[in-house]
Amino acid sequence: MKTVLALILAIVGVVSGDLKDLGYQNYNCPGLMGPSATVPTTAHSVRPADIKVIGALGDSLTAGNGADATTLTGVHSEYRGLAFPIGGDKGLESHVTLANVLLKYNSKLFGQSHGVGTQDNWSVAQLNAAVAGAMVSGLTAQAQDLVTKIQTHPQIDIKNDWKLIHIFIGSNDICIACLSKYHTPEIYETDLKNAIKILHDNLPRTIVSITSEFNMGILRIVDVTEPQCAVYHGVECKCMHETSYDINAACKAYQAAQMDIQTSGIYDDRPDFTLIVQPFLVNTTQPPKTADGKIDLSFFAPDCFHFSQYGHALMAKALWNNMVQPIGAKATVVNFSDPTTSLLCPASSCPFIRTTKNSANCAHYLTPAK
Repeated sequence: MKTVLALILAIVGVVSGDLKDLGYQNYNCPGLMGPSATVPTTAHSVRPADIKVIGALGDSLTAGNGADATTLTGVHSEYRGLAFPIGGDKGLESHVTLANVLLKYNSKLFGQSHGVGTQDNWSVAQLNAAVAGAMVSGLTAQAQDLVTKIQTHPQIDIKNDWKLIHIFIGSNDICIACLSKYHTPEIYETDLKNAIKILHDNLPRTIVSITSEFNMGILRIVDVTEPQCAVYHGVECKCMHETSYDINAACKAYQAAQMDIQTSGIYDDRPDFTLIVQPFLVNTTQPPKTADGKIDLSFFAPDCFHFSQYGHALMAKALWNNMVQPIGAKATVVNFSDPTTSLLCPASSCPFIRTTKNSANCAHYLTPAK
């Protein structure tokens, strides 16, 4: 993606704008923010405060490209500290990320990213192994990189620490799928499984959370009234303006592939590992809009493709809320035009990261809190 960004600069020059962000004040869940009385032995009894380690795999959307950028040149920069699943900058009061929420439950959480830099810069990336420009075919290498870092870091007790690994991948595949036979939903699912298998085979006490594929048709809607965005998208996403390509259907097929992995139960073969899809993007098909009905470009980085820090914060709120909602009752649509949505607390009747099994019968997995 870095190559196409350079092409954009040559075509349209530089843009800038005022940035905004979104924090969350006074988040508190009385009686629900402590860890379990004893360290859980099953992934279906894990409270948010039990999570000791956070990691992530993905592409430039997880790397945080352009999140704090005011120019197209700035989209080259990877603002990992602001990335919605694993950024640890600013604190929850100033910027919502999944990691910043979890830090309210466990101030000793390890693995969140800080600052600006690539996945090879440990002091920045920490356990954010996402690679800008990555496709799902490259996810196995990321998974192995992440496993190695977890296995070798002295601050991580790999056998006993509960780990949360987030995956968000597929947009770059969608952007080339109209031109290649190697980006079918079947191949996508196989490659995704191969990466998850590396995590499964090497990481005990792990919950894998997949955020469903972003509906790229949203960007086509943006392009109708934002011609500069249409230019950027045409360069960054080669299939964006291919009229014979049903980009919405392609995204739906990837979403179905992700859900197939969850429903198959293949990663529920032992108590200390599970996988959950967070489906808040499945039926989210409209771009964010301002009060007067215009496209809210503050959601996006200057290239209208990546998320701004504000966009990352909105994504993070929806992700967290999905994580504490049970399977079958998880939100599948989010209104990115409304920044006032509350951050949910875990249910008092089932105060865990929700999984397929504790969603079906939470009473079976209930354990006392500390």
